[in-house]
Amino acid sequence: MFELTKITTLATIKCKQQAIRAVRFNVDGSYCLTCGADKKIKLWNPHRQLLLKTYGGHANEVLDAAGSCDSSQIISGSADKSVILWDVTTGQPLRRYRGHASSVTCIKYNEESTMAVSGSIDNTVCFWDVLSRRQEPVQVLKDAKDTITSIQVTDHEVLTTSVDCHVRLYDIRMGKMTSDYIGHIVTFGSLTKDGQCYILSCNNSTVKLFDKESGELLNTFTGHETKDYSIENAVNEKDSHIISGSATGEVFYYDLISSTCVQKLKHSDNRPVVSLTHHPSDNCLITACEDEIKLWGVQAMEE
Repeated sequence: MFELTKITTLATIKCKQQAIRAVRFNVDGSYCLTCGADKKIKLWNPHRQLLLKTYGGHANEVLDAAGSCDSSQIISGSADKSVILWDVTTGQPLRRYRGHASSVTCIKYNEESTMAVSGSIDNTVCFWDVLSRRQEPVQVLKDAKDTITSIQVTDHEVLTTSVDCHVRLYDIRMGKMTSDYIGHIVTFGSLTKDGQCYILSCNNSTVKLFDKESGELLNTFTGHETKDYSIENAVNEKDSHIISGSATGEVFYYDLISSTCVQKLKHSDNRPVVSLTHHPSDNCLITACEDEIKLWGVQAMEE
């Protein structure tokens, strides 16, 4: 079992965005994006509690966003059914894509940030070529029978989760799709750093760990509560712990092997922690609860 260093609150930031729908680290973990019910995206340096820029142009709540691999652009999805590509420096929208028939719930870049992949309440996943001027999606996946709740993209795979209780893995190189029935609504999916497993948050207050190749259930993590919220999960930088938000205002650290809860972080009193993002390489986490985000990590030792 990996020993977990005691994690504490390093910073609390009031975002003034009504409610945070998603919080996401950028590629190297030096900045983060908050998506708000106020229709705006905010770019922060959370380590210094600095608001760097605000991006406004959506006509409804922003539900997800992602930064490109060189941090020069942001892609965002909104309840206004549109996907917007932003210039980070100027704060201006570069392109606006309208291909979804309903709210865009989740969005990701591919590794080279040449393509954006969005999921929607309209049950589809759209691929957008962000380098060309093309306005229509390059490809639309229509396998899901209900809302797409999350998307993860690797160099050649796309993992999607849906309210139809399925997780689908698309191998872009081979052109094949593997679908697994989970038995519960899947609110969020993520991949371990080694790419061998996927982690699914389900609406029955469980997080499940599956082997990606075989589809075998390896572990189930329980202790947190989901209630009616879409709760996210993450894996830490060493692939040793699974992290989950909770409707109870806490964040649970589970040991990946033994599935025991090794630490609980208290973000708030009984207000749901719906979104969280783990630093790509450091022992550092950001959680979002209502209108604030908290940066968690290991306190630096005083000289």
